[in-house]
Amino acid sequence: MSRNRLENLDPEKQRILFEAATKEFAKNGFDGASLNQILKQSGMSKSSLYYYFDDKADLFVTLVERTAALLFKHVGHFDLDELTADNFWNYFEERYGQAVTFISNNGWVIRFGAIFYALRRDPKRGSATNRLFQTARSWVEAIIRKGQSLGIVRDDLPESLLVDSTMGLLESLDRWMVTHWDELTAEERSAMPTKHLGLFRDLLALPAKK
Repeated sequence: MSRNRLENLDPEKQRILFEAATKEFAKNGFDGASLNQILKQSGMSKSSLYYYFDDKADLFVTLVERTAALLFKHVGHFDLDELTADNFWNYFEERYGQAVTFISNNGWVIRFGAIFYALRRDPKRGSATNRLFQTARSWVEAIIRKGQSLGIVRDDLPESLLVDSTMGLLESLDRWMVTHWDELTAEERSAMPTKHLGLFRDLLALPAKK
């Protein structure tokens, strides 16, 4: 997808397009979603759609990116300059808790997450999901470096290993959550921020000096 092209699309037309796409994907899943139906509901021509997006997978992943932006708007901005040795872990646990609240009030986010990971497993169409993980990886790298500079995150292992391990844990937790969300009680959902951040802390925290 050419991001510059999409940015040049009238904001109201963007809103109508993504609203139509959201309804179609949420109702029918990825494979069942009809581009023709999205075009009909949005009033966009097929040639215009393919001017802005490579294919249906590109459109869906862009929609997921917009969903993530909406989530972060609710959670609050991430400012590495706000991190200190005292608030480092609590900073992320609090935002995780806010994310859980947002998801609890917007069940379609879980539906989209399930579609996203099903698409990611598809060797032919899953490559469109990679850019979302590249963005996440850049954030993980920056967070780890900030934590190391604060003396909070371990530096006894190669940075690439810490980043790869963190990304693996992040994706595993994300996949697990979208798979089991409906099975969890409200109490279990509320406990996830503390328990899941505990896993990241076990992985990344500077080992105690003996």
